[in-house]
Amino acid sequence: MSQGPRSGLAAISSALLAMSRHLEVHDVLKTIVASARELLDAQYAALGVPDDHGGFAQFVVDGVSDEQWKAIGPLPRQHGILAAMLHEARPERLADVRKDPRFEGWPAAHPDLVDFLGLPIRDGDEIIGALYLANKLCPAGEHSPHPPGDRPDGACGFTQDDEELLGILAQHAAIALTNARLYERSRELTIVEERSRLAHELHDAVSQKLFSLRLTAQAATALVDRDPARAKGELHQVAALAAEAADELRAAVVELRPAALDEDGLVATLRTQIQVLDRAHTARVTFTARGVRALPASQEEALLRVAQEALHNALRHSGAEHVDVTLERRGGGAVLRITDDGIGFDPGTVRHAGRHLGLVSMRDRAGGVGGRLTVQSAPGKGTTIEMEAPGG
Repeated sequence: MSQGPRSGLAAISSALLAMSRHLEVHDVLKTIVASARELLDAQYAALGVPDDHGGFAQFVVDGVSDEQWKAIGPLPRQHGILAAMLHEARPERLADVRKDPRFEGWPAAHPDLVDFLGLPIRDGDEIIGALYLANKLCPAGEHSPHPPGDRPDGACGFTQDDEELLGILAQHAAIALTNARLYERSRELTIVEERSRLAHELHDAVSQKLFSLRLTAQAATALVDRDPARAKGELHQVAALAAEAADELRAAVVELRPAALDEDGLVATLRTQIQVLDRAHTARVTFTARGVRALPASQEEALLRVAQEALHNALRHSGAEHVDVTLERRGGGAVLRITDDGIGFDPGTVRHAGRHLGLVSMRDRAGGVGGRLTVQSAPGKGTTIEMEAPGG
């Protein structure tokens, strides 16, 4: 390369090492973009990963502040110059992107771009993304070839050497991005396999306990008339086996933390599940979230499990026409509220009905994370279940 091959090789070596340090896809994308912008002395850089609907599944930028990015608006669509690298699979090096016939403008808050370099990122025959750079900065002592006022101060133009250097980076970016995707896929499969293993263990362990419990209960029934003392002993054994089964079930369920909760967070997971319930049941099920911040993982899981149990009760047992779920910030934590207009019940009978309605397990979940569960209900007046989580 004409401009210092040693420094160029050192720079690209640093960029490749930086990419290899990350395994998460988003981190890899950010590292590729930052490396490309630094390597080629560009004012702006972006990397787009296409979706299957004419847009971008991910679009990562470097050189634009968070405030600017928010002001620009939604992710771009695959059109104009952005689409060229994805559909035509060839580099694009332009002296002035605004004069290209494919240029279709940009949002008002978008920075002003002039010279432009774009390159596809390929994995074999598949285009898995595209790198975009704009506004090459001139080295000290050099002047921009563009007329004054036609482009940002201190900006120059991309060269053939720049294109070749970006091509090398794009090849390694494809490897890094593919490896990151494989890592995430491998992690997902590991989670699925672990959940399957736990489910089998849960089934085997609890099935054995329940089988023993059933036999012991039958023995107690047979003995209750002719040998009450032995029958009493068998019933004590029934209670012990039931407690062991409950403990094993609880331990296994704690391990089965929902994958969606890890990936999407509590609000998105609740919203998705409630939308499914609303479609599946005749009752109207609604959800509102207000100002909720991320909570410790154990608290988010407890809130989700309480919501699931309360929704199950409302939709299966209460005869409600409308079930409303709200999740809102309270101090440093959050409060979850599930309200239905169903038949309700007498809280005074909760000692008898509590286990059937899952209230005992809900209280255990709330208490286990330092939270509190309250139940308000009356016959014919519906039910409100509220859980407060303390936050971190």
